[in-house]
This record gives sequence, structure tokens and C-alpha cells, in this order.
Amino acid sequence: MKERELRRSMAVFPIGTVMQLTDLTARQIRYYEDQGLIFPARNDGNRRMYSLNDMDVLLEIKDYLNDGLNIAGIKRVYEQSKEELAKVKSQSISDAEVRKILEQEIMQQSRFNKPNTNLR
Repeated sequence: MKERELRRSMAVFPIGTVMQLTDLTARQIRYYEDQGLIFPARNDGNRRMYSLNDMDVLLEIKDYLNDGLNIAGIKRVYEQSKEELAKVKSQSISDAEVRKILEQEIMQQSRFNKPNTNLR
């Protein structure tokens, strides 16, 4: 799965190709960048280069606009998505933390399940 995401995030498309694939103008694409909705990479010549993920966002923006949302509304949608993702990430725990919790529970269980030798 990580390899697929890596490929999708590789910035390899120039703005002309993105314009053809999204049916957006260069001005629209730059405007969405100015509004902080997309963040294209820059090559050595300082030209914008876009990834498949960038194009997905551009198409999503286009859909939101067609549905009647304005740029401020779209920004709110993305900010809410970021907040929800941050909550999920803060709630998730690492494998090491899971192991530590399980280890503590096992240790606690073994203390309670030990036969009491003092009763004999």
C-alpha cells in the first residue's frame, strides 16, 4: 500500500498536462494554490509539478464548486477533514504501545492468578 501511495504522491505532471486532465485553466489551478488548497512541488527550474493526488484534489474542488460550494466553504471542508484525521492519529497507538499495554495486562493477570501458597 505504501508503494502505491508513493507513486500517487510523485510530482511528475506539468501544469499543461494537469489542465488537460482536469479541464481547469492555469489561472484556476494557481488560484487554488494561492488559496492553500493544493501544494504542488517545484522542480529545479521552479516550475510547478503535480502528482495524481494533486489532481484528485483539483477534481474534488471542481466538484464542490459545481455543487454550489464557494472557496471559503471548500476550505472549511478540508480543515474539518484535517481535524478529524488529527483526532484519529492522536487516538491511534503504535505497535510498541500496544505491546506494552498487553505486557502490563499479562503481568497484572499473572499476579492475580498466582496460587496463594500461604493458605496451605
